[in-house]
Amino acid sequence: MRSRLFLILAAAAAVSAPAQVRYAPDTHAVTIGGKPFTIFHYGDDANKPFLAPVRSASGKIVTRGFPMENIPGESRDHLHHRGLWFSYDDVNGVKFWENDPSYTKPNIGKIVVQESHWKGGGATGTLSATMHWNDPKGQTLLIENRDMVFYDQPELRTIDFHITLTAAVPVTLGDTKEGAFAIRLAEPFTERKGARIVNAEGLVSMKNVWGKRSKWVDYQATVDGEPLGVAIFDHPSNPRYPTYWHARDYGLFALDPFGRAAFDPTQEESQWKLAKGDKISFLWRVAIHPGNAPVADLYKAFAAR
Repeated sequence: MRSRLFLILAAAAAVSAPAQVRYAPDTHAVTIGGKPFTIFHYGDDANKPFLAPVRSASGKIVTRGFPMENIPGESRDHLHHRGLWFSYDDVNGVKFWENDPSYTKPNIGKIVVQESHWKGGGATGTLSATMHWNDPKGQTLLIENRDMVFYDQPELRTIDFHITLTAAVPVTLGDTKEGAFAIRLAEPFTERKGARIVNAEGLVSMKNVWGKRSKWVDYQATVDGEPLGVAIFDHPSNPRYPTYWHARDYGLFALDPFGRAAFDPTQEESQWKLAKGDKISFLWRVAIHPGNAPVADLYKAFAAR
């Protein structure tokens, strides 16, 4: 009964709510129902764009503050883990994942936002952006067109990511675990702080979820006394569905449709080749939900689209 009621309320709110999803073009801030939700950072100082901080419907921040800000008690590892982002570490050998500007590794690339615009502002709003994935010499390897759809719902905070990559030159996406669609969660979502990681098959903990293929994965934790979850959904229309998961117990939460042998050594190494002009498209959803939300039902509603 709880599952059905939750879905009915969420669907009704998304259809009938007054104008609630807003975007401030000067600060790139998204608000829902008059409350701050997230900010779209172009990432000029990070070599990639990202969303941060990201909040629950109750206003709890679910992303790590570092390295954008230093918060007592937070970890200080992985400078390239910034909020919610999409990148990959082997595009013609160029690194777009481990690519913080402070790193001295060779072949570091940069994802540059060319333009963005906002549409809507009622029960939903869409932030669209075009990015160039440039190698160290400035040559564009991939053109990314992204739509981020934000929903006004009473108990949820949901973002759909429609992403299309177009090869600007012949491109090979190599086989690595370092990618791709990811969020670095706040400290309560680490297993050492009691968080629970579970996938669609009911497997629990990093030990059993990492490197497995699944339709969705959910991180569950208590944040300032409130049970919350952060789920990522892989749509059935996506290439290589269901995806592999680079889900770590220290708060990194990522899916990776490009790696294969990196997760399962029994599989053939992946060399995903795109001729100039070729396109690949993905649809992913991030759902920040109350701890007792029916995640499997939320996924079914998403997959049925």
